[in-house]
Amino acid sequence: MKNLFFGLFVLASTPGYGQDNYRDSMISFQEIYVQNHEVITGADKDLFRFFPVDAKYKITALFEKKNDSKWFSMETSGTTRKIFRVYGVLRLVINDTTIKMNIYQSQNLFNSDEYKDQLFLPFTDLTSGEETYGAGRYIDLVIGDIVDNKLVIDFNKAYNPYCAYVSGKYNCPIPPKENDLPVAILAGEKIFENTH
Repeated sequence: MKNLFFGLFVLASTPGYGQDNYRDSMISFQEIYVQNHEVITGADKDLFRFFPVDAKYKITALFEKKNDSKWFSMETSGTTRKIFRVYGVLRLVINDTTIKMNIYQSQNLFNSDEYKDQLFLPFTDLTSGEETYGAGRYIDLVIGDIVDNKLVIDFNKAYNPYCAYVSGKYNCPIPPKENDLPVAILAGEKIFENTH
C-alpha cells in the first residue's frame, strides 16, 4: 500500500497541479487511488465514495519537530502493535477551530532506504463512525514537504485503512487520542458502501 500512496502523493504534488486545476487534480488522485487499490477489486470499486473536493481542507500547518522522541507501540486493529515515534506536532486552524495533532514516523519504514522519509498522519474526527470509517483515516506525507517549519495538510487525500474493507485480516494502526479532532473533516474518503 505504501508504494501506491507515495506514487499518488507525488502525482498530486507535481507542477501543473496548481490552484487553477486543483479540483481536477484531486479528482484524478481519487480515480487513480480507486483504480490501483490493492484490496477492493472488480465491480466493488464502484462502491468507493468521497466528499466533494474542497480546497478549504488543504491547510498550511505550523510544524514543530520533536527531537529525541521515543519509539512507542501504537495500538492496532489486530494483536500486533506497530512501532512509531512522534516526529513533530502540527498546529492548524480548521473551521475556525485551532487544532493540535501529532505526525508520526514508522520505525519499520525508517529502517528502509526507500521509505525512511515517509510520515504518517492518522486521525479521527466528528464524521468518524457516521460518514467516515469509525476507526479513523490516514494521510501520507514526506519529510521533504516540511518547509520553513510549515507543512501543507490536504485532508482531501485522507484515505481509509485496509481494515475498513476486510475485517480481521489486516493490522491497521488506530489513531492515538491526541489526533481525535473536535471538528468534522468533510473531505477525503467516506465510509465504504459495502462495509462490514
